[in-house]
Amino acid sequence: MTGLAAGRAAGTENPFAGFGLPDAPGTDAFWAAAQSPVSRPGEDGGWVTLFLRRGSPADIAFESWSQPVPLRRWGTTDCWYAEVPMPARLRVTYRFITDEGAHADPLNPSAAGGDRSIAATPDAPAQPYWPLVGADDVLPVPSTRLRWASARLGGRRTVRVHPVGGGGPVVLLLDGDDWLYLHPAMTAFEAAVAGGAMPPVTLVFLPAKDRAGEFTCRPELWEAVRDELLPLVAGSGVPADLDRLVVAGQSLGGLSALYAALAFGDLVSRVACQSGSFWWAPDRVNRTDLLDGPAGGATAARLRERPDLSGLRIAFDVGEHETRMLPHCEAVESLTEQAGATVRVSRSASDHDRAGWRHALLRDVAWALA
Repeated sequence: MTGLAAGRAAGTENPFAGFGLPDAPGTDAFWAAAQSPVSRPGEDGGWVTLFLRRGSPADIAFESWSQPVPLRRWGTTDCWYAEVPMPARLRVTYRFITDEGAHADPLNPSAAGGDRSIAATPDAPAQPYWPLVGADDVLPVPSTRLRWASARLGGRRTVRVHPVGGGGPVVLLLDGDDWLYLHPAMTAFEAAVAGGAMPPVTLVFLPAKDRAGEFTCRPELWEAVRDELLPLVAGSGVPADLDRLVVAGQSLGGLSALYAALAFGDLVSRVACQSGSFWWAPDRVNRTDLLDGPAGGATAARLRERPDLSGLRIAFDVGEHETRMLPHCEAVESLTEQAGATVRVSRSASDHDRAGWRHALLRDVAWALA
């Protein structure tokens, strides 16, 4: 019997006491002390996490990890809640979904943009250097912006550039807008450099206009980076060491980063890859289940041709709760090392979720530059 069910059966007025909330739900004292989410140990291991919302019904939508969970109302009060069993070591992004749209959790000080929040079980590893950011906070963005009109890719996009600690090797962040506006990468890199965790770097935030089109092993993207974007960076006046380039990508971006190292080895020899979409192959795109193909997809097939990757330094990370992604990532990790690359492998306390990749991003960029 859960803590709330036991409290209801006993007729107590403190059903949330097991979560550190002894006052009756819906009272001023209750809401003054309420915070969300809060966890207690589960009976069979892991955690039970309490989510609270005041005033109206909603579903909790988690990033990748779980199906939506509906909130329940406590009696006739304005307290809506859900007890969610969670495994050990989990950091996850979530949103409240209502008839009006998606909302961040107003009781949670940790947000990722204006409409989502971040929950972490008590045993989830810390993420040093990443500041606590609220849903209403406006993240700082680099003052240098490049207007890139790409002849190869078509269209225009704005690329932000920021020297950290005076500038240094270029760190090309794929899905750059996510790292600008949802997760404060600029501030985190500055803290890591100031703390001695990595050398000075120059961040280049590359936004994606068409992720599925640009990141699925297409040479046009990397030809454009080589021939158009990096010359723009060189001419921007921002200190940048273009001879020491690190590419950091997640999901399809991680797939693209390793593809660049395979197809454009003279350009890309240092990679930080989180949860690369190595299930991808040209025949996967029209299937209902994208992950049901051979382990490692097209990337593994290419690696089995044994290219010489002795000049590549690559860090792989994947969420430990991404059970269906793991075989694809493990196949590529092993084959990349067999091809001669210097490889680092780790697992983050997350599912397929940028909130879980944040620490790996800093750590693995630093390792790639070592």
